[in-house]
Amino acid sequence: MDRLKQRWGIDSNFQLIIIFIVFSITGSASVYVAKPFLVWIGLNKTSFPEVWWGDWLYWLLRILLIFPIYQVLLVVFGWLFGQFRFFWNFEKKMLNRMGLGFLWKDKA
Repeated sequence: MDRLKQRWGIDSNFQLIIIFIVFSITGSASVYVAKPFLVWIGLNKTSFPEVWWGDWLYWLLRILLIFPIYQVLLVVFGWLFGQFRFFWNFEKKMLNRMGLGFLWKDKA
C-alpha cells in the first residue's frame, strides 16, 4: 500500500480507500449509463452477423463507446468525492500516454 500511495502522491489510507471507491463506482456506473445510449444507437448483439467475428466486433464497438463515458464519469465522481485533483491528473497522464495530450497542453 505504501508504494501505491507514494506512486500516486497521496498521504493517507483514507484517501486511498476513497480513490478505490471512486474507481469501483465509475466502472459500474459507466456501463449502466452507457446502456441506454447503446440501445438508442442500435448497438446490440442481434445487429451483428452470426459469424465468428460478429461477437468480436460487437464487444470492440461497445468498449470503444463506453471508454469516453468512463473517462468523464471518473472525473465527475472524483470531484463528488473530493478527489478532483488526483483524478484530473490521472486522466491527463493516461490520455497523454494514448497520444491525446494535445487536448490540454498549456499555451505559452
